[in-house]
Amino acid sequence: MTTAVGERLAIHGGAPVRSAPWPQWPVWDAEDEQAVADVIRSGKWFAGSGKKNWEFATAYSAAHDARHAIPCCNGTQALEIALRAAGVKAGDEVITSPYTFIATAAATVQVNAVPVFADVQPDTLNLDAESVEAAITPRTRAILAVHVAGCPADLDALGDVAQRHGLTLLEDAAQAHLAQWKGVGVGAIGTAGTFSFQASKNLNSGEGGVVLTNSDDVYEVAWSLVNCGRVRDGGWYEHRMLSGNYRMTEFQAALLLSQMRRLESQTALRNENALYLAARLAEIEGIRPLRRDARITRHAYHLFIFRFCSAEFGGLTRDEFLAALKAEGIPCSPGYSPLYRSPAFKIDTDTHPFARGHDYGAMHLPVVELGCEEAVWLTQGMLLGTRADMDDIVRAVCKIQAAARD
Repeated sequence: MTTAVGERLAIHGGAPVRSAPWPQWPVWDAEDEQAVADVIRSGKWFAGSGKKNWEFATAYSAAHDARHAIPCCNGTQALEIALRAAGVKAGDEVITSPYTFIATAAATVQVNAVPVFADVQPDTLNLDAESVEAAITPRTRAILAVHVAGCPADLDALGDVAQRHGLTLLEDAAQAHLAQWKGVGVGAIGTAGTFSFQASKNLNSGEGGVVLTNSDDVYEVAWSLVNCGRVRDGGWYEHRMLSGNYRMTEFQAALLLSQMRRLESQTALRNENALYLAARLAEIEGIRPLRRDARITRHAYHLFIFRFCSAEFGGLTRDEFLAALKAEGIPCSPGYSPLYRSPAFKIDTDTHPFARGHDYGAMHLPVVELGCEEAVWLTQGMLLGTRADMDDIVRAVCKIQAAARD
């Protein structure tokens, strides 16, 4: 697909490639409204008073080949609950990726453990097993893998590192609804995994989260942590550990059950469009879609990410490219910066003494830093469009390249 040399870019006053709207997100219909209305009319609104939490937990665990699911209020709390339920304690180190939303590391800090950042793979931006192994110390307790953009991390390599060093493998699957590694749903391949149902997610109820596990022991602890320290066979005022109320409401559970009706077909469409788009973009010099490992039997494609090489676009910077692409009617963003560069990680070791020896401001992980400089994000809602919509993305990129080289 080519564009005439000299065609004026929209950012310079030319006609944009696209003016049509992209698919609306979230997708909803009368059945979703009815699901919430039914809960209202039942008068059973909080978890435990009705059956929707249990029904959703049963359906979601089955969809991910997991034995147990514990719904909760949001994905950040799900991470904290999973860390605590898996035995991570104050002073323990948790190795994770700096290419992720802040909740991954913040949850670690909130349980008084120490996030230790390892580098990522250049072609997936997922955690690199060799870098993880190099970061292990006597204080390391767990590896927290992140399935960035809905792409499963290399769970074979990370699982091998965890097993050889006696570590717990956890999964931050916030973006990875229905993703599969070697035919098995992600989330409970490690000791436990977590998902988010925040508004942007492929399955959403505005807010919400869930912990998945195949461990009966982890399940019992996680259930207790979500429910103020109660135990499932105990009394209402019987609290065996200190915790808060992190329950999911019946409204959220009902909406998620309703939204799950279309999740399979939406995931299939995202995969179809993403594979087509990746093949077309890969034909353009200077554009490199992230690699899809052959062991990934299903990708969630919460994001479609490609890397941009300035040299093949006449020296155009990534920010200039993003501005030009947006002007052509293609929503896009630069995505994450390395978490260790965030002001939030200027940690005071007097108030968080376990972090002594970890100077986040002095960190330099070259692969993640280059990835952050080159990445271009497209959102999952765009992948619910048509083949022609994908062609518009390719045409806009070609138009920008032609103009930059002219």
